[in-house]
Amino acid sequence: MTVRIAVLIGVTLFAELGFSQQQEEEASKIDLYGEYSYLRFNPTLAGLPSRNFNGGGGGATFFVGKYFGVKGDLLGYGSTTWTATFPAPLVVTPHGTSETVPAGTFSSSANMFTYQFGPVIRVPWKSVTLFGETLFGGSNTNGYGNLEKAIDAGGGTLSISGTQHPFSMAVGGGFDVNVSKNFAIRAGEFDYFLTRYTNPITSTNNQNNFRYLAGVVFRFH
Repeated sequence: MTVRIAVLIGVTLFAELGFSQQQEEEASKIDLYGEYSYLRFNPTLAGLPSRNFNGGGGGATFFVGKYFGVKGDLLGYGSTTWTATFPAPLVVTPHGTSETVPAGTFSSSANMFTYQFGPVIRVPWKSVTLFGETLFGGSNTNGYGNLEKAIDAGGGTLSISGTQHPFSMAVGGGFDVNVSKNFAIRAGEFDYFLTRYTNPITSTNNQNNFRYLAGVVFRFH
């Protein structure tokens, strides 16, 4: 019995070593990808509910060895409608002077663009590659500026902030389904996405958002 157990352990370790070496040889050095992205954006502004953005983009990951890499991505999101309702007039001081928001419902359109970079950890298996990431960078949207214009057109006196370009951060991960040595399908990436836009009413500047991505990955060895 002891000999059988020893043989079984030896065979298992040998197979595992061979599998690991095979995976090491197949691990790519550069991944290029294109993705669809859904972003659930929380404006943190009373009267303005969370917004749904749809868009896409792509980027690249450069790997140092089997597990670690550096990723950069660029994503753009198409226009969506921002609608805010204020049941009573407001007097706010976002810039140190009194500005007014009349009662009413105000609508405008907005888009968003993000650009981020950071470290990636992956675990390449034969059929699936798992990965996690922490990305830092910036984003921009004309949503708050366009909403300010709509409010002023309805009788408000808000200063127009224009397009903002604040810090942003994404923390999350996902998995790729490996179709071949050089091609995979990104079945799902799920990220907590932080943006730091300053809203024109309360001047708060942290938005806790969610984003989902899916697409295709081209691998180079």
